Amino acid sequence: MSSSLPGHRELPASQHDLKTYVGRVKHSIGITDPSTLFAGSTGLERAKQLVTEYKTGKIERMSPDLWRAKKIVDSTLHPDTGEPVFLPFRMSCFVFSNLIVTAGMLQPGLSTTGVVAWQVINQSLNVAINTANSNKSSPMTTETLIKSYLIAVSASCSVALGLNAMVPRLKVSVSTRNILSRLVPFAAVASAGALNTYLMRRGEILSGIDVRPVLSEAEKSQLQAENKSERDIPSLGKSQTAAKIAVYETAASRVFNSSPTMVLPALALYHIQQKQAWYQNLLQKPWVKARPVVSKSIPIGINLGLIAITAFAALPLALAAFPQQEEISAESLEPEFHGKGGAGGKVWFNRGL
Repeated sequence: MSSSLPGHRELPASQHDLKTYVGRVKHSIGITDPSTLFAGSTGLERAKQLVTEYKTGKIERMSPDLWRAKKIVDSTLHPDTGEPVFLPFRMSCFVFSNLIVTAGMLQPGLSTTGVVAWQVINQSLNVAINTANSNKSSPMTTETLIKSYLIAVSASCSVALGLNAMVPRLKVSVSTRNILSRLVPFAAVASAGALNTYLMRRGEILSGIDVRPVLSEAEKSQLQAENKSERDIPSLGKSQTAAKIAVYETAASRVFNSSPTMVLPALALYHIQQKQAWYQNLLQKPWVKARPVVSKSIPIGINLGLIAITAFAALPLALAAFPQQEEISAESLEPEFHGKGGAGGKVWFNRGL
């Protein structure tokens, strides 16, 4: 993130108002822009150079090129470490990384082995993404990471297998049962995704995360005059309350993200397969009937397309649900932080993504 680069001048946080949900959605669209993945190491270094030149005063004003550079930096570098997040685990690659996994879990009629395998793959990916984008002021030990991973995998498999066994026994119509069976992956992913986020980041809750005072405009100007940035302000300490807010909000955003992606495509595909004449006509084409691989690939292809469209639309909406750099009243934290807030009596912390 640009705040991790050297220089005393902070770039504007965004071209949009991050205090409003709509503004955060527009900002999140930039963070999740897949085009930033093609910048490469050369493009990243150029972007870092432009951002640094602004922060050190060599560039006076924001320009389209500088905004583009900031977008590349913000979508690539971790705000705490300043190091690039491994490409498959960046939010700009989130949809691509999850696309095949999601499609696999949504396949109807999966065997027990298939359900377990896809849940293990999904939770492994969730662990990697949650760990790569978490607040780094309280890193998790390898032992805790492994234990949390095993619990998350066990939970997701238990939910998926339990619901798969329960749905066929429900006394409902066949069509309702078919719809419910397609929603089983959603229930497993939503519940396990939230649990996964909590487990992967519970170390933050146990040890707390850094909070810093919110600065007034005058204090920011004073820092710039001293060639310093807000990151140079010492932490007030580690707050467990702030950590709980960060982790719980991130877990909620994961549910917000998975809900439309796991529900809408499944229902849309079911509607197409059952109600749309063009779909049935397509499957009855002689050249399709003569090629079983093609007939099996058609619903998979439609499903992947629906998932991709939904996922690209849902991700910015979910990420924007809560601010990444969150400001709260110091009085709402532990007693040791009371009276230590900055402007408006507030402190801020990095929520993570």
